[in-house]
Amino acid sequence: LRTFELTDNEWGVLEQLHSILKDATLYFSCSTPNLATVIPVMDHIHQELSKYSHDKKYVRSIHAGISLAKETLNRYYSCTDESEVYCIAMVLHPRHKLSYFKTARWEDEWITTAENLVRDGFSRSY
Repeated sequence: LRTFELTDNEWGVLEQLHSILKDATLYFSCSTPNLATVIPVMDHIHQELSKYSHDKKYVRSIHAGISLAKETLNRYYSCTDESEVYCIAMVLHPRHKLSYFKTARWEDEWITTAENLVRDGFSRSY
């Protein structure tokens, strides 16, 4: 069984992984998923991964994993463009409205598009 024990170096890598994945794991383990938080959470994870990718305390394998995680996150982020519900949910959410897009420095054209999605949907239904 000793051959399956982790070395001190492997424990160090696991500690680094734990520090990177802890917050996202806790968030996504919550019992109330919310469509309006998908984009803000993805933005936050991207910011954190970018911060970690420049931190020299992490070993090379962690940096490689961070790079792959950012690629995967970007692929999923681009999927949110294929459905209007993410923007609509954020605009209608009392905490976000259009302020999130402005604070996150989205282009004015995107903000106008998000606003128009809600207005047009309301006009069609009511």
